[in-house]
Amino acid sequence: MGSPKLSGAGGRPAGRLSIRLPCYKQSCLWLFAKGAGCTCQDNSLNSVSRSVSAYGANQVFLKQIGADEFVRDEFRPFEAEGIELGRVSFAAHEHYRIYFESGECEAVPAGRLRWEQLLPAVGDWVAARPVDPELAWIEAVLPRRTQFSRQAAGTAVAEQVLATNIDLVLIVCGLDGDFNLRRLERYLVLAKQSGAQAVVVLNKLDLSEDYREKVEAVEHVAPGAQVLAISAHRTVQPLEALVRGRTVALLGSSGAGKSTIVNLLLRQQSQLTQPVREYDSRGRHTTTSRMLLPLPEGGAIIDTPGMRELQLWASQESVEQVFQEIAMLAEQCRFGDCSHQNEPACAVRAALAAGTLEPARWESYRKLQREVRRHQDPLGLKHEWKAIHKAMRQHPKHNRE
Repeated sequence: MGSPKLSGAGGRPAGRLSIRLPCYKQSCLWLFAKGAGCTCQDNSLNSVSRSVSAYGANQVFLKQIGADEFVRDEFRPFEAEGIELGRVSFAAHEHYRIYFESGECEAVPAGRLRWEQLLPAVGDWVAARPVDPELAWIEAVLPRRTQFSRQAAGTAVAEQVLATNIDLVLIVCGLDGDFNLRRLERYLVLAKQSGAQAVVVLNKLDLSEDYREKVEAVEHVAPGAQVLAISAHRTVQPLEALVRGRTVALLGSSGAGKSTIVNLLLRQQSQLTQPVREYDSRGRHTTTSRMLLPLPEGGAIIDTPGMRELQLWASQESVEQVFQEIAMLAEQCRFGDCSHQNEPACAVRAALAAGTLEPARWESYRKLQREVRRHQDPLGLKHEWKAIHKAMRQHPKHNRE
């Protein structure tokens, strides 16, 4: 099977590209890069074709997906002959696709970007040099307005950039058995850190009899964020005006209904959907990669996979902005460096004793603060735990027979 064809001008053949998205095996990524579909037997998407559309110049322009004057100004130093402005539409295991003014093609980052640890992410605006009608060389990544990141999975302390240049974050949470305020707080901190506006979308309204109580609980933990309750399989009309002309990212656990919302906003079956498990309402990770897709009335939408591991990559300030009431209580403590453990006149402990601060929210705050310290000062946290273990070994009960 030959390489997939592009649509547009400048020698790029017209047409619509329909290809399989890869699984995570290197052999399948190699096949995908050559234009073939994934053929491994254990790929859950093997029986269903995933399509990515390459739009012609008469269907999508960079202006429609966010190329405003700010982006044009940042690109101006790269306006050398043969270099074009593009936007990353797909990224997985250093395989990229980018939108140009005249269509979409595969792309390879320059070695300098790897050296500088500035590899592109979905949503990035890039300066790229077309090599042929089917391949481009990414010369530079333009400055990012916003950036959504997480602590990379595993034990190493490293940032993983998930999506960039996002105007609006839709945090999708199901009102079924998967409803979880603590997970929502984590997403809110990441959204706050990104710099994008956050909107909480409570999906599956028809499956919850106590949805009003859940909406009130979300409004309490999401100060300043708009909260919408919908049934996506019925209508997404409340979201259409919000996303028009903006770059939107959807975050949430698997099974929350992100792909259903994406399909309805795109007005086509672009993302696969699967039923959730009955016993816990969790999804099955139908979406396995991040993609930027143009919206029919302007703007773009980025669907992200439900993440099995969502470690925090944020600042102390972002945590305190989401937990505003705790930050305000801490300011009322007698001591400025109060640890809220044994100090006298501690406003936080007083609020816990009076029942005005929920213990679960307090523990969530402390957990997120520890994660922030872990990536800000990994050696300091390591030394702290070493001191704790040393003290435990010296305790009289440690060596008691």
